Amino acid sequence: MSYRGRFAPSPTGPLHFGSLVSALASWLDARAHNGVWLVRIEDIDGPRTVPGAADDILSTLDRFGMHADEPPVWQSQRMARYEEALEQLKAAGLVYPCGCTRKEIADSLLHVHARNTTLAYPGTCRSGLHGKPARAWRLRVPDGDAAVITFEDRWQRMQTQNLATEVGDFVLRRADDQWAYQLAVVVDDADASITHVVRGEDLMDSTARQIYLQRCLGVPTPSYLHVPVVTNDQGEKLSKQNGATALDNDKPLETLRAAARHLGLEMDDEHATLEDFYTAATAAWAKRMAVRVQRERGGRV
Repeated sequence: MSYRGRFAPSPTGPLHFGSLVSALASWLDARAHNGVWLVRIEDIDGPRTVPGAADDILSTLDRFGMHADEPPVWQSQRMARYEEALEQLKAAGLVYPCGCTRKEIADSLLHVHARNTTLAYPGTCRSGLHGKPARAWRLRVPDGDAAVITFEDRWQRMQTQNLATEVGDFVLRRADDQWAYQLAVVVDDADASITHVVRGEDLMDSTARQIYLQRCLGVPTPSYLHVPVVTNDQGEKLSKQNGATALDNDKPLETLRAAARHLGLEMDDEHATLEDFYTAATAAWAKRMAVRVQRERGGRV
């Protein structure tokens, strides 16, 4: 299948430098593979969505010269598809209703922690609601060796996570009736025939859950690449929550050069136009990824 990648921002505010790094990496990877690059607006979390932020993000991407090859997709217009996926999992007996409150789960985890075991959802409602009203829907994860998900990340190398001990049965539909990120992103990527996911390292922890959910739904697993996140002076991930400022749309070249440096791309700063920058950056990305592959295979570089 031909390369199909995507950038999937959440419209919780304007695009900032950390998000630009992820956007640039996904754009360059698609162009280096002569592939298709898509944009998906992940406005599934209604309470966190800021009115007008999605249009601002799309406008910023346009100003920075990153144009999607197909019209943007909006998660808020895809509720029926998430419902269909949940019904498929119900029919297969892979999900169950959960009546636990946040406090009850926290109290259970404190008890688990006292026994020096890994913190994960303890499976309180696996055998039934025990008289409590249903609040959320959880996907039942396997036990034993089947719970261990291993995948090769194109940037971070081999990754392994034990869903049973490190995560537990995870939520697909929240108590506030919002669809969980894990379900929405798996359904969206499958429906868009995404072959390569390039995103920030902060989302690495979600990947094993998404791979397992892909298996449960019978959809393909994309190739994954997680780039290093941008941090602030305190070493925290740069985000809207800790004061990340909006990009300056009047200085796209200057900001793109900084993003390229963060990604470790070897290129000069003598680019008169966005087109010149992207030509050089695409070549630098292709070279950097080829070098990584050679090193992992033990070849000379």
